[in-house]
Amino acid sequence: MSLSFLTLGVGDAFSALNYSSCLAVEAEDQVLLIDCPHPIRKMMREASASSGVPMDVDRVAGVALTHLHADHSSGLEGLGYFSFFLLHRKMPLLAHPEVAHRLWEGHLAAGMECLIEKHGADPSPKHFEDYFTHSPLSTESSVRFGPFSIECRRTYHHLPTTALRIRAGGRCLGYSADTAFDEGLIAWLAEADLIVHETNYGVHTPYAKLAALPGELRARMRLIHYPDDFDLPGSVIEPLSQGRRYTV
Repeated sequence: MSLSFLTLGVGDAFSALNYSSCLAVEAEDQVLLIDCPHPIRKMMREASASSGVPMDVDRVAGVALTHLHADHSSGLEGLGYFSFFLLHRKMPLLAHPEVAHRLWEGHLAAGMECLIEKHGADPSPKHFEDYFTHSPLSTESSVRFGPFSIECRRTYHHLPTTALRIRAGGRCLGYSADTAFDEGLIAWLAEADLIVHETNYGVHTPYAKLAALPGELRARMRLIHYPDDFDLPGSVIEPLSQGRRYTV
């Protein structure tokens, strides 16, 4: 099967129109989420309905996490609990060690470190390893995960963040993650067959910078993480459409 992805969300942290940016990448009937915002199951259900592609947590083989901002990671608690209670398995997480460093104590522990496992019992302590497994991504070499080969590169953002190159089925998907405009990152992503790049205000990538790129590169690029007031019809780079499936 070719490399494809279902667009679960295209928005930024402040969007009133769209879900937060998230892709469900598929190859050989295995699904890898890129990031995991809340409400992840609702996002999957609505994308399934609009695309005709069945998608739920039972199909998710793992999550590739780019960084810990809530609009990219707020769904991990629900995903971990669903896997723990309903699927009776741990959810694999793939992240660079700098990204994963504070994932438990700085984000998940407050809601997941105590669990009443039997009615009338006291809460018992829980740890990251009770819900998840961690496969570290590397900026030095690719990491194999099922049919996927994953590479990462640091981006310029407020906290540790990594862009991704995901290969499967002889194709490569590039994902910028959140980043300021970075010519080195653009060159790194340009090796991919299809590039999904963010655009937004602040410490993000201005649309004008991407619009000035060579036409051949723009033709292989799609936009994500755009603000609600982004001029979709006027864009010279195709914005991703929430709920649509794309083939790389």
